[in-house]
Amino acid sequence: MTISNAFIKTAMAMGFLLVALNVHADETKTKVRLFGVFSPDREKDLRKITDEWVDIKLESVDFKHAEGVFVFDADKLFPKAKPEQIITNLDNKLRTSSNSTFGIKPLSTVAKDKLVRIEIGVVGLDCKACSFAAYNIVAGVDGVEQATCSFKEGLITALIDPAKTQKAVLEDTLKKRNVTLKQDQVTK
Repeated sequence: MTISNAFIKTAMAMGFLLVALNVHADETKTKVRLFGVFSPDREKDLRKITDEWVDIKLESVDFKHAEGVFVFDADKLFPKAKPEQIITNLDNKLRTSSNSTFGIKPLSTVAKDKLVRIEIGVVGLDCKACSFAAYNIVAGVDGVEQATCSFKEGLITALIDPAKTQKAVLEDTLKKRNVTLKQDQVTK
């Protein structure tokens, strides 16, 4: 099907919504931090959930920074929401749809060049649930802006705000929750 540029411009000027061309005058793009994207394969899990949504599209995922872009019509989807409530509403929808295995937070207010990357060696069962549990422990610490976890690789990484937390705090938190660190592993 070919549609002339003149027709598209006229239709847009008149306020028509051209669904077949994905031209939407009222779309909002919102970039957020993603909770639960602790390994590259989790993007596929996230997309499986969001692909079922009718009014919201997950446009992109940046695994390195745990960020995503959602596209939706805010006035249609959240008609009475104030701008600051939209991320909370998206978070509630995602948590409900994923049984709280994914969530959304506002973008970090800390400049990326101020964050420090730390690595913690871990040992444990090589399963997604165990990695998710360890990820939750680290991601829940104030000052952790982004985290990954893979028991297959034996590694947890985190981007932290050094003004709020340190590697030792994360290690102690993991130990208290019975996660074995590589440095503490007893060899036989």
